Formats: sequence, C-alpha cells, structure tokens
Amino acid sequence: MAERNAPAALSRRRFFGAAAVAAVAVTGFSEWVPAAAVPAGDATLPVPPEFPSGIDLYQQSYENWSKEISFDSVWTCAPRDEREVVNLANWAAEQGYTLRARGSMHGWSPLTVVPGYSVDAVVLLDTTRHLTGVSVDPTGTPATVTAQGGASLLAILTALEAEGLGWASIPAIGDITIGGALAIDAHGATAPAEGRTAEPGLSFGSVSNLVTALTAVVWDESAGEYSTRTFARSDPGILPLLTHLGRTFITSVTLQAGADRRVRCQSILDIGWRELFAPAGAPGRTFERFLAASGSVEAIWFPFTDAPWLKVWTDEPERPIESREVTGPYNYAFSDTLPELITDGLGSTAPHIGAATPAFSASQLGAVTAGLALTGTADIWGTSKNTRFYLRATTLRVTAGGGVLLTARKNVATIIHDMTTWLEERLGYYSSLGEYPVNGPFEVRLCGLDYDVDVDSAGSPSISALSPIAEHPEWDTAIWMNVVSIPGTPGMHAFFREMEQWMHQHYSGSLGMMRPEYSKGWAFTDDRSHADLPFLTETLPSRYREWDSAAAAFDTYDPHRVFRNPFLDRIMP
Repeated sequence: MAERNAPAALSRRRFFGAAAVAAVAVTGFSEWVPAAAVPAGDATLPVPPEFPSGIDLYQQSYENWSKEISFDSVWTCAPRDEREVVNLANWAAEQGYTLRARGSMHGWSPLTVVPGYSVDAVVLLDTTRHLTGVSVDPTGTPATVTAQGGASLLAILTALEAEGLGWASIPAIGDITIGGALAIDAHGATAPAEGRTAEPGLSFGSVSNLVTALTAVVWDESAGEYSTRTFARSDPGILPLLTHLGRTFITSVTLQAGADRRVRCQSILDIGWRELFAPAGAPGRTFERFLAASGSVEAIWFPFTDAPWLKVWTDEPERPIESREVTGPYNYAFSDTLPELITDGLGSTAPHIGAATPAFSASQLGAVTAGLALTGTADIWGTSKNTRFYLRATTLRVTAGGGVLLTARKNVATIIHDMTTWLEERLGYYSSLGEYPVNGPFEVRLCGLDYDVDVDSAGSPSISALSPIAEHPEWDTAIWMNVVSIPGTPGMHAFFREMEQWMHQHYSGSLGMMRPEYSKGWAFTDDRSHADLPFLTETLPSRYREWDSAAAAFDTYDPHRVFRNPFLDRIMP
C-alpha cells in the first residue's frame, strides 16, 4: 500500500490551511439558506391553475445538502396550518399535481425531487416556516412531546431538555425536521452497554420507534376527499407511516421521552486502526471493549491514516473532573462551522487531487487533532442534546455509500474487522493504480432495534431499517457503516457500487442482513446512486416482509398519489 501520510507538502499545506482558517474565522456561519424566492407573477414555470387562494406561491431553487440534487426553480409554498395542507392535497388531486414536503433538505436521497425529471407539476411545501410548533407533556406515563412536522430535532430536544427530559438515541444532525426524520428513518449512535436495558420513555432504536401517535393527511373514502387522521401507536394502520420515505404528509407527531441524561463524550485519537478494529476477543483497546463498557461508540477513520477519531459517550450523572461542561450543541467548530465559500472550494478542488489524497486525509485528521486541543473539546460533558448533536449544514459537504447491518451483538467486532480489512485492501489496490475513488472517512456507529416503546403498540415500523426480523431474534444490534467522499470524485460511484455489492454478499446468511440507509447513497451504478434497477426492485423489497403491504397502505391513504415522485413510483409501483 502507498506510504501513509505521504509528504505531498504543498497540497497538505493548502488543505490544512483551509481547515485552519475555517476553524478560527467563521463561527457565524450556522444556517443554510436557499436562493431567494421569485413571486408567481415573475415566474418562469407554468403557473399552477386555480391554486388555493390565501397561500403564497413562489418559485424557489431546490438544492440538497451535498448539492447533488439541484433545481433552479420549483414551485414552493409555506402552508400555515394543517387545514391549508389539506386544501393543497385536494387541489393537487383535482389538478394532477404532486406535493412534496420540504424540510431542511439535509439529505442525499431523491425522496423529495428526482434529478432528470420535470418539476413543472410539483409543488414543494416548506414546513420550516410555520409548521414548527412544539409542546411537552411531562406528566404522562411516558412523558411525551408533540411537534408539527416542520419542527427541527434541535427545537424538540431543547423543549424536552427544559423539562428534564430527552432521548437516549439522538441523530448527530439537529437541523432535520421531525417529518424528515420519520421519512428517512433517522437514528442515533446508542446501543445498550453490556447488561443495560432501555429506561422508561427511552429507546435504543430509531426516532420512528419513539412515536406514540401521529396525524397525517390521508384520503377519506366516505367524504371523497383528503383530510387529516390521527393514528395511535396501537393502530396497525400507523406502522407504514412511522418510516414513510416521503410517501405521506405528517402534520404532527407525538413521541415518548424519558429522563434526560448527563453524558460525557471523550475523543480518542491514539489507537491504531488495527488495534481498534481487531477481531472478536482480541486484546487491547478494541471497539468491542468500548462498546461493552459504554454502548455509545463511533469511529471516523480517514483513508490512508493510522489512528481513527474515536468518540465514546458515557452516562455520567456528575461532571468528571477532567471534562469540560458544555451548555449548547455543536461543540466541534473546527469541523462543523465551515462557510459555504470554503466547502464549495474544497468540493470543487478535492475530487481532483488524485495522488494528494493521502495528504488531504492527513490534513483532515490533523485539523481534528488540533481543533480538539484548541477548543478544549476532547473531553466534554453535558446534557444528551449538547453532547450528541455535532453535525450541521456547515460541515464539509460530502456524499456517502454503505448501509446498516442487522446482526447479533457477538458479531460486531468480526463485522467491523472484515469491513475495515476489505476497505484497506481495496483502497491500497486502487492507489497502486494511481486511483483515489474516495477522499473521506469510513464511519461506523451502532444502535439498537425498534422493539422497545412504552405504550400499547401494534408493532415496529413496517419499513424501518431497524425493524426486527422475526426469524432471527438473536439479531439485536444495528451497525451503520458508511464511507464518505466529496461529490465529483472520479471513480467514486463505481467504488461505492463495488463496496455495496460486497457488503450485501459478505454480510448474509447467519451473519446478518444488510439494508440501505435511506437518507444516504445506495443502489449504485458505475456513475450514480439510487439507479441500480435490480437493487431498487428486487434487493430492497426483499429486505422487508412488510414492503408490499406498506406500499399498498400508502396507496390506500393516497390513492391519487399526490404525495409521491418518480423515484418512489419505481420502488413502490
């Protein structure tokens, strides 16, 4: 394999310099704002006929977070309440339009709009302007929080925190909306430590599994129109809606919560990857041992470097003397507060650095090492929200391939060892050819499955990636494994395709079952994601016993297919 951390001095200084500038100079850039709206009177698209009065309609660009899905102009509106959403649904059914909920746009998959397809008859419903209400009921058993579909996870967890409540398994990104979280099956990085079970109101599974009730816009057959309907968790009809891929519109959702935890997060950077990702039962400071002791473990391994960035979260009721207390989220400014000017600059340059990729990786790890030291964040302590939210829109914009493996806890070390060994060998092979198809890290985190909710329940979410497999009750753990890279990197999609096919073939049989991570890249061809027809029409449905019944339920709730797009039509015909 090519020598690690090879000199390439000029490239290393250039990229490390950019990271250093970003770390110290741009703390004010925290919000991702799309292009300005164009009123309907000045629009370039055909004006939708008989659009409901009283709802402002405008053209606006759409751009997902990685900038791989981009439209200059899409009809957009911002409904003020669920009544207006219902009016829009009935209008769309009459006029042959489709409606797509638009949240923070922090995702990769074409679940909202689809590249290569016309959006002339599409209207985006911006949920983030008005549908953002949050209220907490701390008196119930369990305690609950009710939020409108456009409320961000940060807003929800902030409201819970004020009542001494929280969640155990929290996604790293706080700006995604709760409606979006249910669409993509959002999850955290919390598996139970050895001997621990979920406490009241908490869950080690997905955000979808926390839902105790929700309200969605569905077709009312008796009335012959769309209206809102509230589903309790005990109603089997709720199960497809809990992870819905954007095939419905959620106006509000109620989720359980439990006592908030004080959590310590330690960053460790001095364990070689071979020691950390060693096989089961190996001695030393292994991922397996950290998992047993803590449960909340994440590793970020930059390619061609020796020591991953390991993060370990541990429940600590009192602040350890070595830890620094944090009073807000997003404490790694050196990595999550980059202005778009710099992320765009790196995004346009890094894919073409080729042989300088090892130096670029070393600079990323160097920026993390220096940033942790400069900001005093290698050992932090605070509420669950403040220690677990660490990514936002202003980090380096990358894309990802990989997926989630459902397996038995005893297999974790073997699985991660196999994955990292394969990755090391393949990147070494490509570098020997002068090819560098990825320039971002391998990331691994774990959580539990969707079977611990504290209300009467009809079951797990139908098509959550974390829904248990009845034939394999021993598969109690989910391992999320992804490799990220900057969009446009030559050979990236072909590499992700090779990796995806290897993962689905290798991790099979008694070892476990791979499923895609809906929000990220999957179904790769040699030149794009979400495009491999056999994967979309055969592999994906085969991973879920309830896939066909969920698709049928969506058609019942939305017979006019108002809430759909061409990609969803492909995977749920």
